[in-house]
Amino acid sequence: MRIKQTLLIITYILLPFITLAQPKNKTAFRMVPLGVLGGIDESNLSAYMLAAAGTDQYICLDAGTLHDGIQKAIANKAFRVSGERVLRQYIKGYFISHAHLDHIAGLIINSPEDSSKNIYGFQSTIETVKTHYFTWASWANFADQGETPALKKYRYKVLDPGTETDVENTSLKVQAFPLSHSNLTSTAFLVQSNEDYVLYLGDTGPDAIEKSTNLQNLWQAIAPLIKTKKLKAILIEVSFPNEQPDKTLFGHLTPHWFMTEMDKLARLVSPAELKGLNIVVTHLKPPVSSITRIKAQLKAANQLQLNLIYPVQGKALNF
Repeated sequence: MRIKQTLLIITYILLPFITLAQPKNKTAFRMVPLGVLGGIDESNLSAYMLAAAGTDQYICLDAGTLHDGIQKAIANKAFRVSGERVLRQYIKGYFISHAHLDHIAGLIINSPEDSSKNIYGFQSTIETVKTHYFTWASWANFADQGETPALKKYRYKVLDPGTETDVENTSLKVQAFPLSHSNLTSTAFLVQSNEDYVLYLGDTGPDAIEKSTNLQNLWQAIAPLIKTKKLKAILIEVSFPNEQPDKTLFGHLTPHWFMTEMDKLARLVSPAELKGLNIVVTHLKPPVSSITRIKAQLKAANQLQLNLIYPVQGKALNF
């Protein structure tokens, strides 16, 4: 009896230390959405600042909206410095998934006030920026290539599919994967901080409609990270409600097609391993009635019990 009492006393004394020793689900990334919608609202278009937790060394995943998003973030106390400092010092580089205006307009418009940094993207994306936006007929050439005079504020960095790239002035690494977005190539960016990852997808249609295997290839690449609990979140678009005809998706997803792709991912891991995975739903297109239907349809179809997150412009998220 005394031995049991002694063991209980020892356990009671050591319990706080045992608890402290248990590994915790630490925060690996901080994300500040500067723009979260698709569609016509030029003040709130796709742009997500992402940094390793505890640092101010952000990359910007797409750049549809910058100024308005930074101001919203400051108002929400996501940043406690000036907007000029966020733009010029916190953003270390831009990763552009494709060169449609709703994913790059903020970068172009804010370029006169920005600081020197890199623009990363596939060759096709860089070529469009070079020949259609940073030209003296369209704007001014703030980049290091293209029409003369080249002002050389930005440096183009072409990404090779699947090749890991160190992001200058940060501790992050990024791999790029091709996506099919109707008649052009979009991009998924797999961002690494130490042993943790976040996956960001630019605009993409489902493989079945796009006659592609790009999403299947991407799911195969990230499946091991899900199995080992290293993938902290996936940012993926759902642009239209299910009522949108397949022939007018133009390289986008609906709740039905999103869940079809998640089912494919679940078959590569297991439904149990996918349960609770953070899914940040991006690029919802107005009007509000459509967005409401998208959310309701996703909730009804969420048999995999994914953790669906709807980002709010200017409100930070931790993963």
